[in-house]
Amino acid sequence: MKPLIVGNWKMNLLTAEARALADAVVRGAATISGAEVVLCPPAPLLVPVAACLAGTTVELGAQDCHQDGSGAHTGDTSARLLRDVGCSHVIVGHSERRADHREPDSLVAAKCAAAHTAGLRVIVCVGETEGDRQEGRALKTVEAQLRTSLPPGGRAGNTIIAYEPVWAIGTGKTATAGDIAEMHHHIGSVLAGTGERLRGARVLYGGSVKPENAREVLSVPGVDGALVGGASLVAGDFLAIVRSAEE
Repeated sequence: MKPLIVGNWKMNLLTAEARALADAVVRGAATISGAEVVLCPPAPLLVPVAACLAGTTVELGAQDCHQDGSGAHTGDTSARLLRDVGCSHVIVGHSERRADHREPDSLVAAKCAAAHTAGLRVIVCVGETEGDRQEGRALKTVEAQLRTSLPPGGRAGNTIIAYEPVWAIGTGKTATAGDIAEMHHHIGSVLAGTGERLRGARVLYGGSVKPENAREVLSVPGVDGALVGGASLVAGDFLAIVRSAEE
């Protein structure tokens, strides 16, 4: 299975900037066959970015979805609508949403189930805080999130796990290769414990991945790709990470 590199643009860029970035990624990715690429722009930019990605190998993802298929949910976006505008993937449970919007595991699981029903592949984020790690709870915290954030209908083919140590998001810090290997091995063991259902699901690393550390991170056993934040906003940096994955 090819490594998967996902660019999470978060709440950045306007339409012209998004189109320019998407076009640049498409041009660069056209020469890369050893990795899969997904771009996740803010919701208002999904349609213009979809137009840029049409007919290319780069896929479109969203940064969140609502747990209901439709209804009186002002400001929210359903997984069905994301699929309708061209998305193949959606991120749920990102640490910023868990913290800023106080999203519990049960809500993450409901969103994940809705996305599966809509035919989307779901990138489910899990990760520990600095306090969890310092107090020796990192493995237990992530295992608990996995067990309660994944709905029964999830399968390895439609579910991707992104391990993002919360203390490394946007801080410039990166977990050591040993830390990453330990956590990815643990996540793999938890998934294997579900039987055939989630065994073999891809597990991405998502803690301040940059061109300078991408090769080291992506060579760690159990790392099947990366969820890239800030570096995904610069085409050259993002493509350098994609090339590292291919290599």
